[in-house]
Order: sequence, then structure tokens, then C-alpha cells
Amino acid sequence: MENNNVNTINVPEVKYTPKDFASDVDVKWCPGCGDYSILAQVQRTSPDFGVKKENMVWISGIGCSSRFPYYMNTYGFHTIHGRAAAIATGVKLANPELQVWVATGDGDMLSIGGNHFIHACRKNINLKIVMFNNKIYGLTKGQYSPTSEKGKVTKSSPYGTVDYPFNAIKLATGSGATFVARTMDRDPKHLQEMLSRAAKHNGLAFIEIYQNCPIFNDGAYLPLTEKETKPDNVVVLEHGKPLVFGANKNKGIKLDGLNPVIIDLEDGKNSINDCFVHDELDDNPTRVFLLARFTDIPGFPTPIGVFRQFHKTPYDIDLMNQIDFLTEKKGKGSYEKLMFTENTWEVA
Repeated sequence: MENNNVNTINVPEVKYTPKDFASDVDVKWCPGCGDYSILAQVQRTSPDFGVKKENMVWISGIGCSSRFPYYMNTYGFHTIHGRAAAIATGVKLANPELQVWVATGDGDMLSIGGNHFIHACRKNINLKIVMFNNKIYGLTKGQYSPTSEKGKVTKSSPYGTVDYPFNAIKLATGSGATFVARTMDRDPKHLQEMLSRAAKHNGLAFIEIYQNCPIFNDGAYLPLTEKETKPDNVVVLEHGKPLVFGANKNKGIKLDGLNPVIIDLEDGKNSINDCFVHDELDDNPTRVFLLARFTDIPGFPTPIGVFRQFHKTPYDIDLMNQIDFLTEKKGKGSYEKLMFTENTWEVA
């Protein structure tokens, strides 16, 4: 029944601009840091996420990237090293209406935070994890990280690291992430597209962003970002389209069994019809592992774009449905009831 005594206020729909998502805190990163570009693209795309500012939260761990929540005019929490995914999980489960983003680095997320990351992926918690990968620990002034290449000489590996690096795309896919993508700080248009697509995904979305650290690992991705070398070193993944690259789109990639092979599209022996066609909706993760392996094969271009997305009910939705079902069946519980009704012991 309509209650005529209730005063209603018509609140006009707010249309945000990028400035609405910029806080008044001075941004403090090193001059030339790729983090500036990532922040700018996040603020530019946030108005299109379809979420009110008060329903958006940025969670971070520790590292240069983890200053992110200070610079976003949303709710935010700068937490502790490696725990961003765990704390973001708690935020999401406490209030499922929130859109929860995680800003993290390769050291923060894949080293001390590795266990939290893989289980967030496995459970498909509805988080958007944005990992800045500069292949170095920048905040602590230049130690090798879990993504540094073998042989990398740093302050903590003066004779070259003997570690094998993590491949973040393989790790996220193998752990069950339902949206996996890669982009670069120096490709703002592509970065914006990946952020927008992740925002719309229902489930755990993981974006690896290749980010330049001009102080401790400058030029780590230079062949992928310079105008002269990028066409021969980057292949853009587009759903339903063949894998072609090169300055004149004159190179392609085909499969020989399960092995990718680079082919010349101008030699008269191969055509675009021979090329491997990208299918980001494929249920079979084998395709992703084939693509992710390109960065491990000398001479192969680095794929950027959405590697894979598929639907699986997020953990938070299943949990809320279970709580609703049990509340209806057994009634609303209480803390005292939970603690003292069953399985209690007295210590003599």
C-alpha cells in the first residue's frame, strides 16, 4: 500500500566526470613512472563503470602501486603487504553491493600475496585485480621480484638471479580466474578498454599491466612500447580474429599441433586463413596457455588483450544465497547461539 505520509525526494542521476574520481591528495610517484598513466586511465574510465562513487572501493597492499587508494576519490584502504586480495575479499563479503578493486604490484601480489591471490581466483570472488608488473621491487629500491627474468642483475642478485619468473597469465588462468587480460601503461586506449571490460565482468577479473619503472628497471618493456618496434613485438588479441602482427600485418601465427609457429603472410606459402583465430570465450583453458607461452619463446610477439573470459557463479553470490536459504529455513541466528549451542567444551 502506498504510504502518502512519506516524503519522497527525487534525486537526479549523477553523471560523473574523470575529475570526480580524482582526490585532492598530491600524487607522489617518481617522474616518468608508469603509474601516472594507469591512474589517469582509471579515472577517465571510472564514470563509465555504472557504479556510484560511494559504492566503489580501492584496496591495496604495499608498494608503489599501493598508493593508489589515496588518489581515488572513492572509498579505499591501504592495507599490509601481500594481503590486499584477502582484505578485499572481506570487504566484498561484508557488503556485496560494493564494486571492489585491488591495486597491487608483481611483488606484492605474486610473492608474499601469492597464496591469497590464487585462492581469490579459485573461489571466483567478484573482485577486479589490477596488477602493475614492472618486474622489480621499486619501493624498496630495486630488488628482483617474482616476475624478474632469470639472470636479472639487481641489488639483491648482484651476479644475476637464478630464479625462474612467474608467468602471471598462466598463474591466474591455472588458478581459475574467470577474466584474464594484459595491457600496457603506454597504450592508454587499450588500457582503458581492458579496465572497462573488467568492470563489467561478473566474477574475478585479473588485468596484468606492463608498467615501466624509470628508476630501477627502466625500459623493461621498451621493444613493446616504442613506435618503431611495437608492431613486430606485440600481437593484439581480438575475439574471432586471426593472430597477425608486424608493421604491415605481414606476419601471422599458426598452430603446428600444439606448437605455435610464426608464418610469413607474403611468401606465397601461407595466408591469413592459416592463422590461429583467437577465441576468448573458449571453455578450454588450453588456448590461454598456448598464448601465455609466447612470452617464454624467443622471437614471439607478446599478446595483449583479453585472453579468456567465462561465466562461473561468483563465491559471494553463492554465499549470500546460502545465507538467505538457511535464514529462511532456521531463522536469523545470533552470535550467542552460534557460540554456545553446539560443540562447546569446558576446560577444567
